[in-house]
Amino acid sequence: MSKDKFIIAKKNFKSRLIVGTGKYKNMKECAIAINLSGADIVTVAVRRVNIIDKKKPLLMDYIDPKKITYLPNTAGCFNSKDALRTLRLAREIGGWKLVKLEVLGDKKNLFPEMIETLKSTEILTKEGFQVMVYCNDDPLMAKRLENSGACAIMPLAAPIGSGLGILNQTNIKIIRSQTKLPLIIDAGLGQASDATIAMELGCDGVLVNTAIAKAKKPFDMALAFRNAVIAGRQSYLAGRINKSIMGERSSPKKGII
Repeated sequence: MSKDKFIIAKKNFKSRLIVGTGKYKNMKECAIAINLSGADIVTVAVRRVNIIDKKKPLLMDYIDPKKITYLPNTAGCFNSKDALRTLRLAREIGGWKLVKLEVLGDKKNLFPEMIETLKSTEILTKEGFQVMVYCNDDPLMAKRLENSGACAIMPLAAPIGSGLGILNQTNIKIIRSQTKLPLIIDAGLGQASDATIAMELGCDGVLVNTAIAKAKKPFDMALAFRNAVIAGRQSYLAGRINKSIMGERSSPKKGII
């Protein structure tokens, strides 16, 4: 496994599990869960997480940006204008160029607004950003994002925070077959086995927030996801047996007593 690299925008990461920093009871709980998860990338909602006001608890006081890569995202943005302003602000604040773009279409289902997402990706890449893009599971749109300069494709498994797991494995397989970019499942996972399935489909990583933060035991769930991602990747690389509707003997046909 030492030769199995997880590279995003020419940077190598040890863990294939990316975790969010929202929805925890407090920042201390968030920091402990992230440490247990083994993740070395954490998403930061620039519009919601305090990274500026020193009079209030700062995320940096709990999660060291020198040890863990911060991935600023545009959670809460519903148009290209707001998303662009948010990420430009993130670059001004912390010099971040590796970012996660998320432009939502509605406040109820939180599906990505793909026209605005595509437009934003084109603009940000021209400005020198390295853009990881939250998107729907449409293989055609995923290819357009790749052609627009995205550095990672991040299709949803199911609606954000739903916990439904991967609803369309076929589309994920198609996206995997047609892109050389890192493919990271983002949104909708509910339990550790969902992450294993994602990795066995050939995804390069998964992003999890709600499934850990809102679990009855967040620390245990963080560990479960850590192990699930490793197991799923190992299973994918090992190569599964072919499926068959017929049984096949596991012992030899000849030499029977």
